[in-house]
Amino acid sequence: MDIDNNVMPKVITITSGKGGVGKTNISVNLACLLAKQGKRVILVDADLGLANVDVILGLTPQYTIYDLFKGKKLSEILFDTPYGFQILPASSGVSDMMTLETGQKLELLEAFDDFEEKIDYLLVDTGAGIHDNVLYFNVASQERIVVLTTEPTSLTDAYALIKVLKQRHGVSSFKVLVNVASSEAMAKEMYSRLYAACDHFLEGVSLDYLGFIPKDTLVRKSIMAQVPFSIGEPNANVTKALEKVTHLVQNFDSPDTVDGNIKFFWKKLLFRG
Repeated sequence: MDIDNNVMPKVITITSGKGGVGKTNISVNLACLLAKQGKRVILVDADLGLANVDVILGLTPQYTIYDLFKGKKLSEILFDTPYGFQILPASSGVSDMMTLETGQKLELLEAFDDFEEKIDYLLVDTGAGIHDNVLYFNVASQERIVVLTTEPTSLTDAYALIKVLKQRHGVSSFKVLVNVASSEAMAKEMYSRLYAACDHFLEGVSLDYLGFIPKDTLVRKSIMAQVPFSIGEPNANVTKALEKVTHLVQNFDSPDTVDGNIKFFWKKLLFRG
């Protein structure tokens, strides 16, 4: 694996306005495909009180991000997956994690100091909606992938998330990925509707179409088997579609300033609180 310490890691959130759109499954499989390309990836399960990443992967980490605030080192908590990337697991059913306190953000900042030159991608699977934690992680990232489906409520909630991030935090750049689409035409129609709403009501929002993932029963089967579809079904249409998305993700502009490193990511997270 080629390592270039002069290239800072890309920090990307995978987010949504509504739950149940397949955001975590997209995050896991994106991490798999980036790792297959030889990229060094950490996937953060940022749905901090309702862990899902480890469940989808069929893994049972000994520690979670909650243990970081109980004295464990990040290196002890990061969990190696069988697919070439690491996860920072979230806790499940821990109400204390639903909203990060300023001190906890500072601990995260310090914990990641030693990792900024050791990875290529920090993927952050956020919770859904407009909860404080969701907004924090989206504000701090370099790129935001908003996942929606063809359901009207998904479109409405995606717009609500973008609106809050734009009006409350000045975030203006988003990538749109349409999941579980019956056709590319339907996916592009949903993107066009979201684009039209943002263009009409939100000044200065940049909304780029990242692609679509087709509806496929294999996805459900892979979730039940707890094996990522990109691993278990490498030749499936859903995998080929996400490979195209992965290629575009790799072409995101590389950070060339301090804004790109993990330390700055967590500083922004801290001082937004």
